[in-house]
Amino acid sequence: MDNFDRHILALLQHDASIPLKDLAEAVNLSTTPCWKRVKRLQEEGYIRARVALLDQERLGLGLSVFVQIKTQHHDSAWLERFATCVRQFDEVVEFYRMSGEWDYLLRVVVKDIGAYDQFYKRLIGSTEGLVDISSNFAMEQIKYTTELPLPHP
Repeated sequence: MDNFDRHILALLQHDASIPLKDLAEAVNLSTTPCWKRVKRLQEEGYIRARVALLDQERLGLGLSVFVQIKTQHHDSAWLERFATCVRQFDEVVEFYRMSGEWDYLLRVVVKDIGAYDQFYKRLIGSTEGLVDISSNFAMEQIKYTTELPLPHP
């Protein structure tokens, strides 16, 4: 990956809807070489998808909950069943297997505490082997970005 590629990625992750002509001009390339670079970056997996980022508040999804989970199971078969279960919940927008005190961390987005309580009941009702669940409600979102820091050469 060279400086052209990094510049292209920086611009696309800021605004993926930028017209190819504008993208090419911004990185000092003609449109065809720029398009070929974008295509290669997609094929090589640097660009996984181009999506629209929606406004959580405007959609009435004003509550973010960080859910920490401990389990008594640590085998791969249980993990696969648990992951399959959790992936089915639309409310779960992030899902991590962790090191340290907690085994899993979820970020759950819902309308309000009542909606979270319904989610919580469905989660514990569909998963065996959970030892402890701790829910932390975000009071204010101070920073949120999907833009990754790109490595320098």
